[in-house]
Amino acid sequence: MDANALFEKFQTFVGREVGAADVARDPVNQPMIRHWCDAVNDANPVYTDTDFASQSIHGGIVAPPTMLQAWTMRGLRPPPKPDAASRGPQNELFGMLDAAGFTSVVATNCTQEYTRYLKPGDHLNVSMRIESISPEKHTALGEGHFITQLLTYRDQNGEKVASMRFRLLKFRPGTGKMPPPAPAQETPSSEHRHPEE
Repeated sequence: MDANALFEKFQTFVGREVGAADVARDPVNQPMIRHWCDAVNDANPVYTDTDFASQSIHGGIVAPPTMLQAWTMRGLRPPPKPDAASRGPQNELFGMLDAAGFTSVVATNCTQEYTRYLKPGDHLNVSMRIESISPEKHTALGEGHFITQLLTYRDQNGEKVASMRFRLLKFRPGTGKMPPPAPAQETPSSEHRHPEE
């Protein structure tokens, strides 16, 4: 199958939801906020000082926006998902890319948009859809396709509170200007290389 026909086939995945939404194990809470602030050395009192926060424009404690992903992470020992094929569209797309020789993957960038601050008691869920798949590109790592996934975060009332665009490159190893990344245990620095379009 030529590159144009393959690209057209990939486009049938654009806009598709990738499984059911993942629900956070716990609501937004002060202990986790405090642990986060300690870990990253963020001393902003609006995150941890109840008296200060109550006098701020927020009217109370809010969570650091950069904690967004932490609330919906599945943990080190996540419970099994009830539907093993819940990531079906993504698995199918990646399988097609692998079959076409685009067997290597590297994350390229991530952007986040915050609609509002999160407050203790908010209980988040996150859903993901495939937003776009680029035509074949020639990058420093090799020939490949950029895939953008849109993650939408909502609270317990279904209100959108934030979104994240996660972009990765699926590429053919050995077709670029630089060698493909080696396994992390061999050369950790290889994980930090970024392809150039």
